[in-house]
Formats: sequence, C-alpha cells, structure tokens
Amino acid sequence: MAELMLKDVSKVYSRGNRAVQAVRSFNLSCRDGEFVALLGPSGCGKSTTLRMIAGLEEITSGEIWIGGKKVNRLSPRERGIGLAFENYALYPPLTVYDNIAFNLRARGEPEEEIRREVDRIAGLLDIGKLLGKKPAALSGGEKQRVSIARAIIRRPAVLLLDEPLSHLDGKVRQRMRTEIKRLHQEIRCTTVLVTHDQSEAMALADRIAVMNQGELQQFGTPMEIFRKPANEFVAGFIGEPPMNLFTVLVLKGEETLAFHIEDSGITFPVPERLRSSVKEGVRYRFGIRPTDIQVVPEGDICTLATRVTVFENLGEEHRLLIRLDKNCTISVVTDTDVRREPGERIYLRFDEEKVHLFDPETGKRIQGQESILPA
Repeated sequence: MAELMLKDVSKVYSRGNRAVQAVRSFNLSCRDGEFVALLGPSGCGKSTTLRMIAGLEEITSGEIWIGGKKVNRLSPRERGIGLAFENYALYPPLTVYDNIAFNLRARGEPEEEIRREVDRIAGLLDIGKLLGKKPAALSGGEKQRVSIARAIIRRPAVLLLDEPLSHLDGKVRQRMRTEIKRLHQEIRCTTVLVTHDQSEAMALADRIAVMNQGELQQFGTPMEIFRKPANEFVAGFIGEPPMNLFTVLVLKGEETLAFHIEDSGITFPVPERLRSSVKEGVRYRFGIRPTDIQVVPEGDICTLATRVTVFENLGEEHRLLIRLDKNCTISVVTDTDVRREPGERIYLRFDEEKVHLFDPETGKRIQGQESILPA
C-alpha cells in the first residue's frame, strides 16, 4: 500500500495546429489504503488522469508520487500499480489460471508460489471454479473478476480501476459493486476508480474527486459533496434525481427579503440563515434537492402553492414534476402513497436548512455557506 499524490498535473494533446488541454493543474492526495473515485461526465479528463498515474500517458507538466517516490519517468511496471480495464483485456488463448498467473510468471516467481497466490486471489474473488476455463466461456461479471484478480495478484501499491462495471447489466453490476467494496476492505490497497456513474462512486469511495473539463471541481467524502456542493456543476451532477436549480431575484418583501422567480409570479421568503449572504436586487442560482421538498396539506405553512404537471409512480417513491414557468420546472420526491393528478393544486415546503445558493456568473457557492473546495 502507498500514498498517491498528484501535484499540478496537466496534459495537453496536439490536434493538428492546436493544443487541447485534457487535464489542467490537477492536485490530489490519496491516503494509504484509501478508496478514491474520479467522477465526471464523458470527456472530463478522468481516464486520462488514471492513465497518467499508470504511466500509460506521458504527463505534460506536474508531478506524480507513489509511496513517497516521484514516478514521472518510471515505466508502468516500475510504478507498482495494478490496472483493471473496462474491456477486461484478458488473453483469449490462456485459461483463467494462466491469465491470473501471467504477471508472476513474467517476474520469474516459482510455480509453487504462483499456485498459492492464484488460489488465494481466486478465493477472494470467488472464481476458484473458473480457473480451468478460457475467457470465451465466461460471463461479463466473471471476466471482470478475473481482470481484477490479475491486477491485485501483483500486490500493487496502487490499484487502478478504469470503468470496471460499465459493460455489465444491472443485477451483475450491483453484485460486482458489492464484491469490489468487500475486496477493498480485505486487501486495503490504495485504490482509484474512474467512473461516470455517481451511485457507483457514492457507494464505493471513501472520497470522490469530481472533475469537469479537465479540472478538479471538488474533493471530499460522498456526504460532503452531496450536502455541500462547492459549485453549481457539482450540485447538478451529484444526486438522482438531480438538484432543482433555477434563477431567483432578491426583492424587499413586506417583512423580510424574498426570492422571486421571474416570469412566474412566485415569491417566497429568504431563509433566515441566508439573509446576511444575499443582497436586494441581485440574482442568484437557487438549488434544492427533490428529496428536500415536502408536500404539505392546504393551510399549513408552505413555501409555494402550485399545480402538478406530471406524476410518476416508481413503487418505492413517487416523483412529481412541477412547471413553475416556461423556463423553470422542479421535481419533488415523496414516499407517500397518495396519487396526484395533473393540474391538481399542491402545496410545497422547502427545507430551509438544505437550500443552496450559487453565483450565476462563476457558479461558485455563495459566501456565507461553508465551502469544501480543496485549498
């Protein structure tokens, strides 16, 4: 096991006569034995970052440190990493046993030691019955187990997982996610996972590095980035269904400041904890998660009264879509068994402690709300 550090790492590709910045001044520190996820949309630079850690991509600038050693000029083999790809990358002519044993044989390990290690790793991943089979006879989930086994048998300082579950169907994906979590708890190897699936990152990682357009947006625990997103991108990317985000204008109300949703006629009081952070006449991006909106009976204190646009019954929860104006819709999640009809009058209360405000120009969290962007 080893600590992994990236210091101002950048990657620039040449595309004809122009330069394309894939990763920009990326800083990250993974503790010894920690499970970290690189999370972001396609093309955000997360796989490029992983390949630079592995030594498969040359970095343009910056430093990568593994176990206190600078590895910029070291080959992948010299870095002490294990890598499992999304496409498995198994050798078709070889049996599962020979695929797993391949790296140890390349190092000249004694066959008796190889047998002990293959049996041990096969037991960890529950693939002992597959050792005599070839990859063509395996399911997708079995191939991925073999790919991970081949990566960890080297006892790597850092284990790198590049979208390991992306080709698996729903049930197998869920099962493999559980197995990866269990495996990490047993081997306690510093692990970096690349994924575009937020639920995968939230379930597996100790901390998550959210990336967009080659830059680190926020690095923190799953609950930190969920409860206190550092900017509007993180707020909208994390959470299913996504956070409701819309523009409000601060007006002077009869008793206190109020948020006004333009073109809707809807106005509601600014929560007390935010009154010192906003200014009259200024626009902000307002965010609240669908699970932080409560449907209340008529006559109760409510944030706004509106009408149902769409009702979805998903079994364990219901989702309501509310159109506030032509450019603004919000979703609400409720676990009640009450069916709502389109056009039905409804009363909503926002949880004032879970309202988020962002600067409409920079997208950053408004001062006065604790930020957890890395220093």
